[in-house]
Amino acid sequence: ERRGIALSCDSVGSKVIVCEQLGRYDTIGIDLFGMNANDVICVGADPIALLDYIAVEEANPDVLEQIGVGLRAGAEQAGVEIPGGELAVLPDVVRGHPSPRGFDLVGFCVGLVDLDSVITGAAIEPGDALIDIPSSGIHSNGLSLARRVLGDLDERFGDKTAGDLLLEPTVIYVRAIRELLSSSVDVRGLAHITGEGFLNLLRLEAPVGYRIDAPLPVPLVFRLIAERGNVDAAELHEVFNMGCGFCVVTPAGDAEAAVSVLAR
Repeated sequence: ERRGIALSCDSVGSKVIVCEQLGRYDTIGIDLFGMNANDVICVGADPIALLDYIAVEEANPDVLEQIGVGLRAGAEQAGVEIPGGELAVLPDVVRGHPSPRGFDLVGFCVGLVDLDSVITGAAIEPGDALIDIPSSGIHSNGLSLARRVLGDLDERFGDKTAGDLLLEPTVIYVRAIRELLSSSVDVRGLAHITGEGFLNLLRLEAPVGYRIDAPLPVPLVFRLIAERGNVDAAELHEVFNMGCGFCVVTPAGDAEAAVSVLAR
């Protein structure tokens, strides 16, 4: 059988600024796996390794240890190895919010895929079912807008602060999607819902349009951004995942079986 590799390279965006402001770095590594491994699985690949690049303004052992804790948690959730990486101390390039806490976190993920079973979306037909999988919140997209609107990170909303809501780690969908791919379900399309929201579905090579008639519940963080920032619904859906972190397209007859696999 012919094997190919699937590759992804992505950062965690300006979510790092929230880490710097709060002095909390122990979950951002999970987001790095979310942004990269969740992309690699979209062609039906099995992610096997991720290299991380950490650029810091100042090499603080406690901060680096916290970042490492998150990277390990992300690796375990994704079932992916971290065979290597790079730490660069770049005070002339990286500036913190506040200094000297500045850092950037980038990942490069590799997956393996059988070339005869690559999922492109080309098999999608009108009448197929679109299944949404919940997000945990903001994930790693649209943080610039979110930070501007929720400026006081200590403000409380029930038992969580604004900082808690913004730092909530990205859900890693790897195990769920791998399990779905090994089931009897005919998986025709996979889309990671990141920046641009449901418009990510248009990356699929499918000659169809999409109607989302029963969207998932919208998490609190997006409702707050809408109210506080006076952001209209169209812009919200173009910037944020709005409660759906991943989409699966199957024939309508397979939808129930797919949902029961994913619900596990």
